[in-house]
Amino acid sequence: MHVHMVVPDLILPREAAAEGYSGLRVPALEKMLARGEFSALPAPLLEDWLCAAFGVENGAIAPVTLLAEGENPGAAYWLRADPVHLMLRGSEIVLHPVASLNEDEAMRMCDSLNRHFAEEGLHFIAPGPQRWYLRLERAPELITHSVARVAGRDIGAFLPHGADVLEWHRLLNEIQMLLTSHPVNSAREARGDWVVNSIWPWGGGRAPGQLLRPCARIYTDSPLAGAFATAAGMEPLSLPAARAGWAAGDAGTTLIVWDGLRHALQHGDLGEWRDSLVRLEQHCTQPLLRDLRRGRIQSVTLDVLLDYGLRAGQGSRRCIIERGGAWQFWRLSRRMEHYAG
Repeated sequence: MHVHMVVPDLILPREAAAEGYSGLRVPALEKMLARGEFSALPAPLLEDWLCAAFGVENGAIAPVTLLAEGENPGAAYWLRADPVHLMLRGSEIVLHPVASLNEDEAMRMCDSLNRHFAEEGLHFIAPGPQRWYLRLERAPELITHSVARVAGRDIGAFLPHGADVLEWHRLLNEIQMLLTSHPVNSAREARGDWVVNSIWPWGGGRAPGQLLRPCARIYTDSPLAGAFATAAGMEPLSLPAARAGWAAGDAGTTLIVWDGLRHALQHGDLGEWRDSLVRLEQHCTQPLLRDLRRGRIQSVTLDVLLDYGLRAGQGSRRCIIERGGAWQFWRLSRRMEHYAG
């Protein structure tokens, strides 16, 4: 049996490392990193990794997640158009997903958008309050970035661009004006909730054919990874609260996608990030290392995804730990700070 583990944001940027790793020990993870063989990995983001693993071309995530919602994308072009709150912070405009939105609020705002843009052939749907989609009559020439990548950051470097960018700036301005004055937002503002003052387009494309199945089973806390699995005809399994071992005599590859670290950093919460890393150690790397040494697992592949690393001159890395390597005691563990930045 082989285990493939994907962990975005396992390695902190240097400026956050001192606080993030202070007093933190994860000995099983540190042993695996010390005794594995590293190579470069071209996927900086979980979205990129999932598209490559499941055979989805051109980042067409919207129709994949729409399939997982139980909707039929047909032959149309779809974009994710998720509701967001844009906040002015000094000279920056920072994006925040609006997690508190409910189903009725989402439906009412989408209905207003559909009436306003009916003559332009735009149609919005909201299978989930935080997951909106936009169906277009033609495919735009547009390069976009996912909400997950932009959350908590200045949107300046991530705005849509491409041949149709001017038309999209016009559309986004109209959408922002309509949403800002919407009765739903007036009520939310009166309650002290974040208003939905924009949408964020990303992941556009047409429905792919049958997705690949890169594993025999998948455990994940990532809704996006779960959606890919569902669209591929697999049942995503929740990460267990505790597990004596991952092998259990099963054959094939087990895929583990641990997204809690990225989620914490998106919210700027290093305490949550540290808690998630401790859970990763307790529920994944400790039992995996034990099973590897006992021969119940033949190898573990650990993909460490680093978005920030592209700007720092480094990128995502793949670490492969074979059973024999797990016993190489002379390859001494290093603290997590060693890998930072």
